[in-house]
Amino acid sequence: MSALSAEVPAQDDGYVSYDDSTRDRYRAEGWWSGHTLPAVLEHAAATHAGQTALVTPEVSWTYRELLDRAGAFARGMAADAGARPGDAAMFQMGNVAETVVAYLGCVLAGVRPVCTLPQHGSREIGLLAQHTGARFLLVQDDFGNGRLRQQAQDLSARGLVQSVIVARGAAFEGARAYDDVLAAGASDPSAPPAYLSMDPASVAVFQLSGGTTGLPKVAPRLHEEYTYNSRAWAEAMEYGTGSRLLYPLPIMHNAGISLALQPAMLSGACLILAPSADITTLTAMIEQHRPDVLPLVPPALAIRLLDAPEARTADLSSVRSFVVGGQKLPVEVAERLRDELGIQVRQMFGMAEGMFLLTPAGSSEDVRHHTVGTPISAGDEVRILEPGSEAAVADGEIGELAARGPYTIRGYYRAEAHNQTAFTSDGFYRTGDLARRHVTAEGTFYSIEGRIKDVINRGVEKIHAEEVEELIVQHPGVRTAALVAMPDRVLGEKGCAFVVLEPDAEPLTVASLADHLLALGLARYKLPERVEIVDALPLTNVGKVSKKQLRDDIEHRLAAEDRQEER
Repeated sequence: MSALSAEVPAQDDGYVSYDDSTRDRYRAEGWWSGHTLPAVLEHAAATHAGQTALVTPEVSWTYRELLDRAGAFARGMAADAGARPGDAAMFQMGNVAETVVAYLGCVLAGVRPVCTLPQHGSREIGLLAQHTGARFLLVQDDFGNGRLRQQAQDLSARGLVQSVIVARGAAFEGARAYDDVLAAGASDPSAPPAYLSMDPASVAVFQLSGGTTGLPKVAPRLHEEYTYNSRAWAEAMEYGTGSRLLYPLPIMHNAGISLALQPAMLSGACLILAPSADITTLTAMIEQHRPDVLPLVPPALAIRLLDAPEARTADLSSVRSFVVGGQKLPVEVAERLRDELGIQVRQMFGMAEGMFLLTPAGSSEDVRHHTVGTPISAGDEVRILEPGSEAAVADGEIGELAARGPYTIRGYYRAEAHNQTAFTSDGFYRTGDLARRHVTAEGTFYSIEGRIKDVINRGVEKIHAEEVEELIVQHPGVRTAALVAMPDRVLGEKGCAFVVLEPDAEPLTVASLADHLLALGLARYKLPERVEIVDALPLTNVGKVSKKQLRDDIEHRLAAEDRQEER
């Protein structure tokens, strides 16, 4: 392998690092290696050079072929695009081979990927560029209807990004083509890796915390801890050179990177990247490529699989590990998967901030159907706290899940004020999720019982109500508004906007509200899917909007509508 990175003093550029004693302990335990993420990934790729690394509908590459392309892109980022170690690059790319090459190339170049999604709108991308100081924006020209190209042109014209790299399409004026960056790097294969001068205690990747608010919450994933996050997951899932992982969700997401791409590379497994989570595509790829692992299936996708006729006839027998996560899985769905499709589910809980829980492969059905498992690392620490307090609740009682460990962040990026309340005095991250600890004969496991934070879980995507509300009230006809979750059989939750209009304002509909929000750059998946016009919003006894009453209200309305349809 190439030389591993030497340790240099960490530079404080807005992230919270681990203290020296903690870092020394994690290294002594063997959880941290003292090396950077790119050094470890390059070593793993060299070790498994002849193995198949990546399969998409368009390519099948060995580790050697993938590493050669990633290395060329890394050198091209420096030579052609002028990237320097410590720069940040935002991604708006889908599940294509170019995304994997560009991500790995940025990591090898010391450029910090900002793992945005192609679904994000111009507002989110603009805010993230300002917050992370990102110089680069990588876009996939043929994604969707070509919206990303226009959005990139707009962001570039407004000076919010300095350089745009366009993949799978021609570069516009002032932008660079992905192929040109790749070619520039391929012409000089002797250039030394940029990561040799990097500090393993510094930021490697920026991940988003389930969505954005007015000030994006960005999780800075550091080299050693993010490497260990992926290695611990690979070990918990028993990945090896014979493993074949099928991943249909967005790869440029913390789940895609730390459950699929990086763990696969560190273990020599084959990553099969599906272009979408469409059921027809998914079942066809299972039959064609015979994966043994689906490392993350949202409950919404599991329900769609149950409802799809093609799933009844497809041969799904190759899948030994079908892991469901993202939100609470109804027990009846787990039982239907078992009885109707022969799928034995495992559950997991994870977050961009770090901590992963997983039900062990050999655990009982009671554990796999009713809990999200146990931490994947011996270094993980979990507390169940009284909400708003640092006092722990008794086993079996519901409280707030808090976590600390060798791959859980110590603070959000450039968010000192928020970090004061998001972490306990001794560094445990407050997840905002309500959980319960179960001490059983099989071991200690956890179940997720709800959440404290005002977040709507729409499938695998999280929508922060505050962000959407801030934009709704910019409508000239709106006096005030509140966004709450309403139940949905497939997605789990959708957004319902309760709106108080100004006197004599025109009625607001789902369509007209969507036009208003899209014009402000909100991502389409965050749009409210129901609007209720009310005279006033209910208040609690301390004068705050009672979202509990609003959630109860919409549940009652939906139940009444269901009863009416049954008549």
